[in-house]
Amino acid sequence: MATGRTHRPATRSRGIPEATVARLPLYLRALTALSERSVPTVSSEELAAAAGVNSAKLRKDFSYLGSYGTRGVGYDVEYLVYQISRELGLTQDWPVVIVGIGNLGAALANYGGFASRGFRVAALIDADPAMAGKPVAGIPVQHTDELEKIIDDNGVSIGVIATPAGAAQQVCDRLVAAGVTSILNFAPTVLSVPEGVDVRKVDLSIELQILAFHEQRKAGEEAAALADGTGPVAAARKNSADKGPDGDVPAVMPA
Repeated sequence: MATGRTHRPATRSRGIPEATVARLPLYLRALTALSERSVPTVSSEELAAAAGVNSAKLRKDFSYLGSYGTRGVGYDVEYLVYQISRELGLTQDWPVVIVGIGNLGAALANYGGFASRGFRVAALIDADPAMAGKPVAGIPVQHTDELEKIIDDNGVSIGVIATPAGAAQQVCDRLVAAGVTSILNFAPTVLSVPEGVDVRKVDLSIELQILAFHEQRKAGEEAAALADGTGPVAAARKNSADKGPDGDVPAVMPA
């Protein structure tokens, strides 16, 4: 069985832009949904809408894969699923370790989507001695003292950090020293890694803060529109004021 230690995706060597690589999972998710519904072909417009991008960008992205579709027919769904899965390296087994089995780490361990997407949770690791041996999602938690041995025994190249912020860098350093070259970081801190190590950061608080910014802006725009008599709320109030008690005739009839 192939492992992540000896095989790397071909996207970089083929010159696929990072922005395109970031969109490939979106296309794959949309295509998988179509495949599960036994849809044989899909147009670029339909697939772009399902993935949340514009069709011109989708066609450009697919051109890097050497896939151009058929005029009047569209793209073959099953072939695109295979093609994108191959480019992302998902046609092989990727053993993953999760370090930090608190609420978030346990939730990640219980996530059922890893196996169907080419990933296998090889080990769960935590620094708390009381956690050692306890099963989470059917996998016994192992102590951090065993981290290097676990990575070596399982050929792990992808690590997930779900520890508190204060412990994340030390865990990261140990993962890298043990041979891990890709890290998914859920800890609320920025990790320092050497060249050749890829880090993807998932910070829920930052995403919520961005949403709060947009909500505040929308509220400000609505308040400004209400103040100058424009916008849907102001228009609705104006229309209501122009109507009488029954909603149709003016409240004051002309003499």
